[in-house]
Amino acid sequence: MIPNQSLNDRLVIDFEEEVQPTRTYRMDHVRKRIVGYTDGNEAMEQAIYKAMGTERYENIIYSWNFGAEIAKLFGKPIPYVYSELQRITKECLLIDNRINELSDFNFSHKKNKVFMSFTAHTVYGEIPIEREVDI
Repeated sequence: MIPNQSLNDRLVIDFEEEVQPTRTYRMDHVRKRIVGYTDGNEAMEQAIYKAMGTERYENIIYSWNFGAEIAKLFGKPIPYVYSELQRITKECLLIDNRINELSDFNFSHKKNKVFMSFTAHTVYGEIPIEREVDI
């Protein structure tokens, strides 16, 4: 049996949407340890670095929407890497509804490394990001 909905019936919205906190474990990259907790802007920056540092489709514990496809850039020409790295970064990070926009992309390279910087506009404010990618 299919429910009937007449045009005169009004749906009552009896709930409120609540934004979940970003409180998470703080990662110490130097000592490679978990040290306490973090929240807000710092947690958002950590989430960006975590997503960019995880290769997409390689770890079954992550959704296929998580991570970046950086490995496919190895051995490619520098101009191609610049344009693809920007596209891959946007695809990787804009899936997160806490990130509104990515802007101010800058690229440089030295030998087999590409250096990328950009600004992530999030619900917690602007976060400058710098990333180094081996090609």
